[in-house]
This record gives sequence, C-alpha cells and structure tokens, in this order.
Amino acid sequence: MHGDPEVIEFLNEQLTAELTAINQYFLHAKMQENFGWLKLAKYTRAESFDEMRHAEVLTDRILFLEGLPNYQRLFHVRVGQTVTEMFRADRQIEVEAIDRLRRGVELMRAKSDITSAKLFESILKDEEHHIDYLDTQLELIEKLGEPLYLAQQIEQPSEA
Repeated sequence: MHGDPEVIEFLNEQLTAELTAINQYFLHAKMQENFGWLKLAKYTRAESFDEMRHAEVLTDRILFLEGLPNYQRLFHVRVGQTVTEMFRADRQIEVEAIDRLRRGVELMRAKSDITSAKLFESILKDEEHHIDYLDTQLELIEKLGEPLYLAQQIEQPSEA
C-alpha cells in the first residue's frame, strides 16, 4: 500500500526519536547499574526496551506504506551525570516526542491515515505515562534530596 510521503516522513521522524531514546535510556541504565542503583537501572532498561518496541512498530508501518525506515539518523543523545540530570534529559526526550506525536496524529487524520494516527496515539499514551513517572521521580528528589532518593534505589546482592 503506497503511503502519503508526509505521513511516512512523520513516521520516520518519530522512528529517529525512538532510536535516539533507546540509546539514551540504555546508556543511562548501564551508568545506573555501574553506580549501584540497580532498582533504577532495571526500570530504565525496561524503558529502553519499550522504545525498541515503538521503533519496531514504526518500522513495520513505514515498510507497509512502501517507505524506507531511516536507521541512519539519530537526534542528539543527552547524557546526565547525576540522577537528576538523567531524569531531566530523559524528560526532554519525552516532551519533544509528545509534541511530535500530537502533531503527527493531526496530520495523519487530515490525510485519512487512521491506522498511522492510532499507532501514534498508542505511542503517545506510553510517552505520557513515562513523563508522569519522570515528573514523580524529580518531585521525590526535590522533596527527599538525591542521597536519600538514591538510597532507595540500591538493591542488595543476593547470597551466592
């Protein structure tokens, strides 16, 4: 099925964002793991995998519309050095994604591509959930301070 070029470009732009997010979240997860924040690292790693699933469905849709998924392009990966910086960097990716997804839904509906619009709406729901999580974590850090917040993210090793 031949898709609208503007819709395919929007799908590719969101694919670029998802590929960027995969890298950013995965790097943050590995850094968190290295710092000993194992509970946080598990959650962040799972977020990276969620973004991978988004990239997969976007790729499938682009191919279905006879477009070419662009895996060669990435946006800027923002790397935080502290947990607060990591959350703020991850939040920025989500803010940008939510704006892009909303604009995409509008365009796709105007072009009568309801399936692509529904795909974007599904991803939008996930991103809104993630930004809510990040906002909650940033509020907890503000209330508790980073040291106390991080004390809750440490997981003791199990016995050998």
